[in-house]
Amino acid sequence: MADNDNVSAGETGSIVSGEPEQAELDQLRAEVDELKEKHLRALAEVENTRRRAERDRLDASQYAVTRFARDMLTVSDNLQRALAHLPPEARAEASAALRAVLEGVEATERQLAATLERHGVRPIETKDAKFDPHLHQAIAEVPADGKPPGSIVDVVQTGYVISDRLLRPAMVTVARGESGSLQTPEDSNR
Repeated sequence: MADNDNVSAGETGSIVSGEPEQAELDQLRAEVDELKEKHLRALAEVENTRRRAERDRLDASQYAVTRFARDMLTVSDNLQRALAHLPPEARAEASAALRAVLEGVEATERQLAATLERHGVRPIETKDAKFDPHLHQAIAEVPADGKPPGSIVDVVQTGYVISDRLLRPAMVTVARGESGSLQTPEDSNR
């Protein structure tokens, strides 16, 4: 009987000592799972931060010249206005010196336009276009003169985009509809 008492006492001891080991093992597994989850979240956050930084870097490189380009558009406008103020007949009668100055101003204006284009600044196409409030600023509605209502009749000031963002809206006059109110692309889709 003494042998049986020892065996059952030993078995009871291992059963009792096995339960805390299993509980500890379960706790460690839960901690491992929790740490894996935290690790995956941290990796995802690092990846999101990297993508955001890359997007910010691209935006900065594409749009860094925005303020400078907007200021240069004023210079371009003034060069164009200066050239437009001399009628073709006056130009034909102008002295050689004046024609040389005009050619220099034209060359400067072309070079400025090419430089802006090289840096992603492009004029907004308005020829035969419909009014788009995202690209155009209507300054007046005028009689249609055979154009469909809501179409651009005249461009008062050229608009520009830089890459895919609006830099300056085109200032335009728009053909008036029968109702006398400006139609936007959203209105014409209704």
